[in-house]
Amino acid sequence: MASRELTIETAFAELPLPGQAESGDLCLVKRVGHATLLAVVDGLGHGQDAASAAHAAIGAIERYAREPLVELVKRCHQAVVGMRGVVLGLACLDPQSASMTWLGVGNIGGVLLRADTKARPPRVSLVPNAGFIGAEQPQATARVVPLSGGDTVILYSDGVKDGVADSLVLANSPQEIADHAIARHLKGNDDALVLVARYGA
Repeated sequence: MASRELTIETAFAELPLPGQAESGDLCLVKRVGHATLLAVVDGLGHGQDAASAAHAAIGAIERYAREPLVELVKRCHQAVVGMRGVVLGLACLDPQSASMTWLGVGNIGGVLLRADTKARPPRVSLVPNAGFIGAEQPQATARVVPLSGGDTVILYSDGVKDGVADSLVLANSPQEIADHAIARHLKGNDDALVLVARYGA
């Protein structure tokens, strides 16, 4: 029987620190073959220097998007050496293998919420590697987790509180989830960004 390719719906919401003209938190969604690459990059601190570092890292991720995630971390490191530095979360959702490969470096958040409420565990949290990109070469480790139709992936910067997943309504659209997270879970002392992806049924 012919298989129908699953869709991946994405959305994001962001908010610069009040008083700042530009956010140091950026995201990227890029189709790479059959897979979809997600990235959230947080320039250290805030303001123009943080934004410049984040733009450099996002540029490297977009340029080398077909490389493995661990290699993308090295590319980002090379791109921001001498700049402010960044932390980041990367995820590659692959419908062909029904799996997601993801990793984090530094103070970045991520959670996979299962559509099947009986799944155990019902959520899987991203465990980032310590450090940040732009100083010493980070030793990043990627993890692979299986995906099922309707699963929702959330990546977020450290301007968002860690309990962001606790009050989300999975029946909502990715954009509604992102908007809710920004409206209700800001720390208020940094730029903030939430990227949401729904692995289609």
